[in-house]
Amino acid sequence: MGTDLALTTVIALAALGAAGLVDLLPRATTAAVLRRRAARLQLLVGGLLAVLAAIGVAGLLGYGDLMPAVLPLWVPALAVAVVSVRRLGRVRRGAAAFATAPHTPAPPGLRAAAAHPLLALPIQVIALAGVAAVLAAAGLVALTVPAVLGAVLTVAGLVVTGVGVRDALRHSRLAEGAVAQPERLRLARPVGVL
Repeated sequence: MGTDLALTTVIALAALGAAGLVDLLPRATTAAVLRRRAARLQLLVGGLLAVLAAIGVAGLLGYGDLMPAVLPLWVPALAVAVVSVRRLGRVRRGAAAFATAPHTPAPPGLRAAAAHPLLALPIQVIALAGVAAVLAAAGLVALTVPAVLGAVLTVAGLVVTGVGVRDALRHSRLAEGAVAQPERLRLARPVGVL
């Protein structure tokens, strides 16, 4: 139990750090800050996925003592690997295009891409699953009891829905700003100037 609790606590802390960083990503004011945050988030998410994959491989080789402790993390980790990692790489490459001008304000379209729900939500869900794994490893929540598991899944579903709606609204607001900006520039251009 001690090893399970220590491992899940470390993984949950890394997942919570990634969730906090993904929330800060679209708030970057300059392209350099956006690139730095995206790079840190890539390292953190990559490390988290590598640890979970190593535990899975160890389980396949017969050293599966730690597998039940991290089981709640595998489905969100798969979503992060399939959906979020690619989008995060795009945001980082987009911000890296401004490396020669580090004080350039973060482009609205890039900030909108950084706020996309398919980038943020899987990382935030893995943090929520990490908290559930720590509570289960500490013996505070018995996920093997059907009534408790049902209550945990209901609360988690409500929290994920709320976070997803928040992420979608933020992305929508930033995307509208990215679309409206070229329109404002076009309207501000003097007549006869191409």
